Amino acid sequence: MDEVAAAIADPIRREILEMLHGARLTAGAIAERFEISRPAVSRHLRVLRESGLVHDELVGRQRFYILDAEPLAALGAWIARFDRPVGWAHRLDALDTEIYRTRRERKQPPGDGTTRENTA
Repeated sequence: MDEVAAAIADPIRREILEMLHGARLTAGAIAERFEISRPAVSRHLRVLRESGLVHDELVGRQRFYILDAEPLAALGAWIARFDRPVGWAHRLDALDTEIYRTRRERKQPPGDGTTRENTA
């Protein structure tokens, strides 16, 4: 997971991942979209490959890079743990139930059939 986090920390690598989402591209096609050198793009691709986020496929004389989003799932699950504290939904539901019960108990029926709120 640390390698994946380190790999996506760089904005160029994140852009490469977006480019590869739903497409397979050669290193040359990827490099054409950046103002950095081809060797720099190759280094970014190597980091993505080593982290497991992309793999390459040799077709004839061309090497295509393909996104493998599976390693992002583990990172996403880890991040999701911080999205909402565990148990808060349950606690808020319990609070809502307690408020409803307290309001109901405060209302005491007088002898005439109407309800009035007990302020004591």
